[in-house]
Amino acid sequence: MKSTLTAVDVSAPTESSSTAVSWGPIVAGAFAASTLTLILMLLGSGLGLTMVSPWSGLSTSVTTFAASTAAWLIIVQWLSSAVGGYLAGRLRTKWVGVHTDEVFFRDTAHGFLAWA
Repeated sequence: MKSTLTAVDVSAPTESSSTAVSWGPIVAGAFAASTLTLILMLLGSGLGLTMVSPWSGLSTSVTTFAASTAAWLIIVQWLSSAVGGYLAGRLRTKWVGVHTDEVFFRDTAHGFLAWA
């Protein structure tokens, strides 16, 4: 009985030459967040100036002014961070052949990097 051996090609999995981090969308998300912050701060300062009156007794109290300022700053921070993180996660390069959990993680990481 004659046995024959044949060569079997075994290929090791290769790593992708591209990085998992796309810096363009991260910078775009950070820029969008900064721009939205600037626009909302200008709007907030305009609204804040309408609350103050040069005549005594006609303007709001300091407590009301401070509370509304704090609430506005929190809203501005949340909105700007959400928009910047969302854009960074959605504008990133599309990864083909990657598990959906990995895609979700990479999108989230891009959003966090835009916040930083």
